[in-house]
Amino acid sequence: MASVLPLDPPQRLVRALEAQPDPEVADAARTWLRGLPPLLRRWLEQWDLEAERVVTPGGRSSLVVLVRQADGTPGALKLFAPQEAPAPVRAAREHETLTAWHGLGAVQVLRAAEEEGVLLLERLRCEVSLRSLPEAKATLEAVSVVRRLWVPPPAGHRLETVAAHTADEAAAMRTAVPPDAEPLVAAALEAREAMLAEPAPGPDVLLHGDFRQGAVLAAALPEQRARWLTVGPDPLVGEPAYDLARLVRDRLHDLMASTGSAAATRRRVNKLADSLDVPRERVRQWALYRAVESACRHHASGNGPDAEMLLEFAAWL
Repeated sequence: MASVLPLDPPQRLVRALEAQPDPEVADAARTWLRGLPPLLRRWLEQWDLEAERVVTPGGRSSLVVLVRQADGTPGALKLFAPQEAPAPVRAAREHETLTAWHGLGAVQVLRAAEEEGVLLLERLRCEVSLRSLPEAKATLEAVSVVRRLWVPPPAGHRLETVAAHTADEAAAMRTAVPPDAEPLVAAALEAREAMLAEPAPGPDVLLHGDFRQGAVLAAALPEQRARWLTVGPDPLVGEPAYDLARLVRDRLHDLMASTGSAAATRRRVNKLADSLDVPRERVRQWALYRAVESACRHHASGNGPDAEMLLEFAAWL
């Protein structure tokens, strides 16, 4: 039943892989891109799938192909690309996390070959994310989804903690400070240290790690389970405020273009924190840290405009 469609990897994925700073990872990524047609053919044949189309613009760390199984059930075949963390490791983390969520607020895994960096997921409406909704409605739906994700981490899990994950980031930040951003980088690092020195009340939970409106897609059959489901976790274990920090800067271009951006940002922090009973100050501090950390990464990769935008946002906090 398997067939292979003409394969032209999305440019977003190609650019991300070409920008890998580690020469070994970059070389592995180029090899992976060249070998995509036979790799896709192999999994279509092995799992008896019919390819329909490549999801575009797609993500920056994997190729997703919409497929149909032998019985006609739709699915999404996800092939993880080489990055700093090996594809099998990332596939295993995602599989473990999605399984722990049991489909409550998240896409479900249909089949997995995590040791080879491949997952078959249920089909969602990949062209419809929360970003298609007005901002107020999107925020309301995002809060509803993320609340369901904060469950106890699975026993014996293999996931990083927020403390360990951000320790590696903090070390990298100190070597990639954008021009004139030393005070903001110092403030971000101090915010991280303060959050870790005085842990949040309550137990650590399973975190999405990259939760934002674009990572929440419309369900294909909302009447069966839920209207909106999240995809693409970069899972961690830690406090809920960390997950809200990325959501705070959603639709950043729109926020930058509006009047009263700084006040609007602070209102957004307070609204998200209050909606989920999370301390406002912890959301603010993690939002500051995560924005500056992202700015340092963009600066290191040569993306000056986005780095400057993120630093301006961080200054509002």
